[in-house]
Amino acid sequence: MSSTASNGELQRALDWKGAFWVAAGVPPLVLFSIGGIAGVAGQAAFAVWILSMCMGFLQSFTYAEMAGMFGNKSGGASIYGATAWLRYSKSIAPLSVWCNWFAWSPVLSLGCAIAAGYILNALFPIPHADSQVVVDWVAANLASYTEATQAVIDYMAANAGTSAADAITAVATADAVSALTPTIRVWEAYALSIPGLGTLHFNSTFVIGAILMFIIFAIQHRGIASTASAQKVLAVIVLIPLFLVGIVPILTGSIDMMNVSEIVPPSVAYGGDVGAWDIGGWTLFLGAMYIAAWSTYGFETAVCYTAEMKNPATDTFKAIFFSGLLCIVFFFMIPFSFQGVFGAAGMLDPGIVDGTGVGAALSSMVSSSNVIVQIFIILMIMALFLAIMTAMAGSSRTLYQGSRDGWLPKYLSHVNEHGAPTNAMWTDLGFNLFLLALASDAGGYFYVLAISNVGYLTFNFLNLNAGWIHRIDSGHVHRPWKAPTFLIGLNTVLAFVNALFLGAGAKVWGYENALWSGVVFAALILPVFWFRHYLQDGGKFPPEALEDLGLSNGDLGERKAGFLPYLALIGGAAVVLWANWFFVLPG
Repeated sequence: MSSTASNGELQRALDWKGAFWVAAGVPPLVLFSIGGIAGVAGQAAFAVWILSMCMGFLQSFTYAEMAGMFGNKSGGASIYGATAWLRYSKSIAPLSVWCNWFAWSPVLSLGCAIAAGYILNALFPIPHADSQVVVDWVAANLASYTEATQAVIDYMAANAGTSAADAITAVATADAVSALTPTIRVWEAYALSIPGLGTLHFNSTFVIGAILMFIIFAIQHRGIASTASAQKVLAVIVLIPLFLVGIVPILTGSIDMMNVSEIVPPSVAYGGDVGAWDIGGWTLFLGAMYIAAWSTYGFETAVCYTAEMKNPATDTFKAIFFSGLLCIVFFFMIPFSFQGVFGAAGMLDPGIVDGTGVGAALSSMVSSSNVIVQIFIILMIMALFLAIMTAMAGSSRTLYQGSRDGWLPKYLSHVNEHGAPTNAMWTDLGFNLFLLALASDAGGYFYVLAISNVGYLTFNFLNLNAGWIHRIDSGHVHRPWKAPTFLIGLNTVLAFVNALFLGAGAKVWGYENALWSGVVFAALILPVFWFRHYLQDGGKFPPEALEDLGLSNGDLGERKAGFLPYLALIGGAAVVLWANWFFVLPG
């Protein structure tokens, strides 16, 4: 057992390459929402990914500077930025940390839900309507259907103009698919409806997803070095084929330029028809930018491991910079090739929208072989594992450091003999078992994603503003790498662009109250922080909380920025409220 682990601290076992490999699970996040973004952005979908990735890369330079200031902390950009807000409001700092955690943490549940879907499709497929087994069933049972059959009458009433013969065939085919669907696909032990939130489904997707979560937990239980080694192997296996899928259609001329030349949103979400750049069109576009940010900004997790780096002064910038370059390649190329081959309409296939059919679609871009299809399905499951491991590693360390700094409950600061923050990992696991039950049907999936992203864009707004606040209040603190001043200013502007996405975009995903549900969830940190700070710690922060800024004994430092941070908060809230009022979905 190392001395750091025995003292309840993380182990310095990483170089920048190790942090890079841990963050290599971010590129597969494109697969989580590539279909959903195509549905709301239409022909403009690939442009959404490119613009969002450019924003994420620019913003990372602010985060890289702040990470270098805190060589003794883990937990990522939200931890480093939160300290800038402490002077101005004790509640804003834990809010930033909490929002970042509940934005990243659902990758576990969403990824496991998709992976469970792949496993079910591979082992217990639902037969296609035109498959031979369905055709044989219909032939054997067609005589039992007549014009007087109630289901046939109902079908003809719902589909005016359909002949009796066609209605009988359609009903018989639907019954055949239902009869031949494996029981496990429709099995559900229990469903629990929670007013104002959704329905928890304890079904086969939940059971398989839970098993996958425990496997990933076991891998990470052995510490960050073990996690980085596993990530490196997975990344090589997954990212090389994913790169080939993106580049092969470009090199072979399989891209239909008509699919990527007219950058216009659809007339309605998931409608397939070309719309216009009116208020409704802009609302859909901003909604797509809103969800894309959850994936494209995610490589900032590369600086979650500063306290576990052997040389954080040099490794933090390298880790986030090269992780950003890796993401640029994949977030530019995969959406472009995907849309270029299938078109906006082709990407509305239900399997692509919910993620479970993306593997088969990707394989078809390079080969029609059934063997290649099965290989890509396996690769998709591994890609999801890669993303999930990245999320658990980063989000658990956010909880750990939040506890060490006096913002979150004390029990989260425990680490095991391998230097892994196991109590934080168990908390992540428990929270995501709940989310997995909520996301175990198609409707709940995007609801979880839309709500969690309220937290992510809130964190980004606060953290991008933290960059200039640190410059003013802590300009004397050594910065191993310092961002150009114009980038700090530009990223402050982008903070308000993110506020625009938040106000306009949360409502696009079928849940008009997603923004307010996210706000309510964010506010849950306030009683938690109040209990920790005022009841457990007597209104003072632990000595280590601000030691990187040269502050101690409860001194929060001088408020050199004056009223400006409050003005930024007021301005951000105004942008969110105005955008939520002004932008409306097309009728």
